[in-house]
Amino acid sequence: MFIDLFKNNGVPYLRLVESRRKTTKNGKLTSVKVPIFNIGPLSKFDDGNPDYVKRLRQSFKDGTPIIDSLLPYVNPAPRSISLTFVDGDPACFAHPKLFSDALLGALFKDLGLSKLFASIKASRHIQFDLVNFVRLITFGRIINPASKAATIRQNDDYLYPLLDPGFNKDNVYDMLDIVYENRQRIFRTINKKLVNKQLRDTSVIFYDVTNLYFETDQPDEDTEDEDGNVVKGLRKMGVSKEQRKQPIVQMGLFMDRNGIPIGVEEFPGNTLDHMTMKPAVENIIDQMNYNRFIFVSDRGIANYKNCLHLLQDGNGYLVSKSIKKASKKDKEWILDQEGYHKQYNKDGEITFKYKSQIVKRTAKDHEGIQRTFQEKVLVYWSRDYYKRNLAENQSFLKFLDKLKENPDNFRITAAQSKTMKQFMKKDVVNQKTGEVLESKDLLPMVDWDKVEEWKKYMGYYQIVTSEMETDDLEIISIYHELSQIEDRFRTMKGTLDSRPIYCWSHEHIAGHLVLCAVSLIMMCLVQKKIKEKEGDGVQKEEGLWSAGLSGERLQKALNKWMVEEFPQNYYRFCNMNDADLLKVLEAFDIHIACKLYTTGELREIRRSIHLW
Repeated sequence: MFIDLFKNNGVPYLRLVESRRKTTKNGKLTSVKVPIFNIGPLSKFDDGNPDYVKRLRQSFKDGTPIIDSLLPYVNPAPRSISLTFVDGDPACFAHPKLFSDALLGALFKDLGLSKLFASIKASRHIQFDLVNFVRLITFGRIINPASKAATIRQNDDYLYPLLDPGFNKDNVYDMLDIVYENRQRIFRTINKKLVNKQLRDTSVIFYDVTNLYFETDQPDEDTEDEDGNVVKGLRKMGVSKEQRKQPIVQMGLFMDRNGIPIGVEEFPGNTLDHMTMKPAVENIIDQMNYNRFIFVSDRGIANYKNCLHLLQDGNGYLVSKSIKKASKKDKEWILDQEGYHKQYNKDGEITFKYKSQIVKRTAKDHEGIQRTFQEKVLVYWSRDYYKRNLAENQSFLKFLDKLKENPDNFRITAAQSKTMKQFMKKDVVNQKTGEVLESKDLLPMVDWDKVEEWKKYMGYYQIVTSEMETDDLEIISIYHELSQIEDRFRTMKGTLDSRPIYCWSHEHIAGHLVLCAVSLIMMCLVQKKIKEKEGDGVQKEEGLWSAGLSGERLQKALNKWMVEEFPQNYYRFCNMNDADLLKVLEAFDIHIACKLYTTGELREIRRSIHLW
């Protein structure tokens, strides 16, 4: 039941109605309003304050109507419904259908994507259902990730299929072309909505690069366009993060300080990480018209050319820097214990120490022009980081000890030989082969001073930044937030199963990555709502940065939100005892009563869901 506002001879009246299904003369089912109680003219009850009808409807929904005459209808006697099943009737079999598209559809709409793709469809006179093709592929990536063809087959898994019967499944590839052409508009649309709702914090922007592999052994060849310019293939052999031997594509991901992705950019698989930063910033971040931000990334991405590019645009940087490649002077400063601020445990042991200095740098920008600038160099030592370094290198350290004690009596593996190269004396290494065949020959070749120096730097970490006025501990805290982006990659590759990629053209690969990013953004927003509902800060869950629920648990919860249809157009919700599903629903104030539902009531639930 719900409160209906209607006019009688031009006078607004209120009444309580129930939505029921009725068969028309043509045999079609339609929904009609059946009056239950005539409340009276609106003027009799309106208190003069804004949104009276909205407040009245909400009060009735909450069980505390602001009109007393509605009280008898708040808690009516429980319905008793009799359903008849006949042997041989297909209704005897249960066919639960997904209802989670109600939540994802509301997110998709509130992010402005329904309106965007409807506008693209209209302006280009596209004949197929562009909006629902995008919805189906995006929702499928979140709920049950699969190939494009397999995801299209999931259309009938929903209580209300997204695509109407008779659709052409091959239009999914036309959709990917359109997504590729409008990828910047897609990210700008989402960003505008998040900025307007104050869900976007771009005071700090994080960036990292990963790669995704393909189920093929053949990399793409470079081609020439009609003007003779080289067009690089996207699927190239490169350094795979997963040690794969197949071609890969490089993907850069931007994330704001709330942990919500901003956008992605694709690059050929053989592109070095630091070569991705400048074009990625220009193609994504520069399109957003952000105010000044601090760019945070790992060493190997933000070299000084890239840092100067940020400075010239009025932004800042905060990046890690290799201690191993530091100058002798810098290394001496790091090991010099003078100036360190120290923290101790209850046993009086140092657990953490840090210090910083301002230095002048000279480097060339992307145009080859020599630039001079200042930056803060911050170094810290952590007992936990030291223990982790020690654990990671434990087997190699044991190998060195055994080698030193008894070099004649054990074998050297290929991996150990490779690791040893950094500790070899240059005047005795075979420069042609680099091979070490006998362990007894290895001992005099090892530069033990280098080994001892290497051990001295265990537990130390170095950060450089343009933010010279920022507190040292705040700098360290900001840098540690970069670890969240690794969790985003983990979710994208694992939970969202974004690789292997089964597309082969540049447009379809890029379109696939864009929709994976949209799915990731939607998942992050659901996690954020859960976190806000529970009142938690950002927490660690199962060793990962998380907000409310891990991506895997959220995916399972959405898979469990299903509805089963009964005869006479009644429905019941399934799995309503699942704790994670209840967390998701409570975050969006979705309350599922213990009863059978009508079609109208299901539609009312769908209409009531909003991101904000």
